[in-house]
Amino acid sequence: MKLIFQLLLTAIVVLVLAEVLPGVGVESFVTSLIVAVVLALLNMTVKPLLVFLTLPATLITFGLFMLVINAVIILLIDWLIPGFGVDGFWWALLFSLLLTIAQSVLFRLTEKK
Repeated sequence: MKLIFQLLLTAIVVLVLAEVLPGVGVESFVTSLIVAVVLALLNMTVKPLLVFLTLPATLITFGLFMLVINAVIILLIDWLIPGFGVDGFWWALLFSLLLTIAQSVLFRLTEKK
């Protein structure tokens, strides 16, 4: 149940960010829900592999290279899902940064103690 709630929150954040950022577009709530599911799947499968392969760059930049990895995952989602669009790397970087911040705040606020 927690996973479904987090996916719904992520889908809402994706919709809001697509409205706020001119370089990001989402066709509908269903598309943003698909983006949230694919993002969760890629974060579980592809991201650990990318982190391992780019470990030296991540260590040299004190973890800042993780922002690049997140942007690459957003660009991969852009390529995979037809109703979701990002206009370039910098928009993907900004989108992933804002999405991460929003998810952190919302998940923390909705967490049971």
